[in-house]
Amino acid sequence: MSKPTADTLAAAASAATKKGPPPVHLWNPPFCGDIDMRIARDGTWFYLGTPIGRAPLVKLFSSILKREGDRYFLVTPVEKVGIQVDDAPLVASDFEAEGEGRDQRLTFTTKTEDRATLGPDHPLRVELNPATGEPSPYILIRADLWALIDRKSFYRMIDLGCHERHDGQDWFGIWSSGQFFPVIPSSELP
Repeated sequence: MSKPTADTLAAAASAATKKGPPPVHLWNPPFCGDIDMRIARDGTWFYLGTPIGRAPLVKLFSSILKREGDRYFLVTPVEKVGIQVDDAPLVASDFEAEGEGRDQRLTFTTKTEDRATLGPDHPLRVELNPATGEPSPYILIRADLWALIDRKSFYRMIDLGCHERHDGQDWFGIWSSGQFFPVIPSSELP
């Protein structure tokens, strides 16, 4: 078997996606090694140190992305290669809000056009940088693949937040799909 390249992976992924999203959860091909592909924190994909500028190609690669433990792989029915991910493999770059208060629904769209509605199947998590206190918000998109919510979307989302009692404590957070997602204890807000 020859060493996989971006071209061979793209060809295999293209063939696999002709009838809808590829069933990567069913594929468990042999590991073929790592390739020089990296996803930066801002969602930019790099191959051999150069940004991949073609959005359809990035979308295609993201459709065959799989996470196993702490590692990320691009998989096809016959090959599996490791790639590097700086933070989250996807970036949520926008969202739509429907309704208000407890009845609102927030549907996020990633740079690679994945969509997920914040709710029980697509939860929110917020991690704080211990040194700076800066929040990093994430939404689960699919199969253990999280998207970092970009700054402008996070600020828009926070504008829709409210204070609620959660686990015996007052929290500031977001309602979506009938569920409250705590972001920060109310007492920690300035």
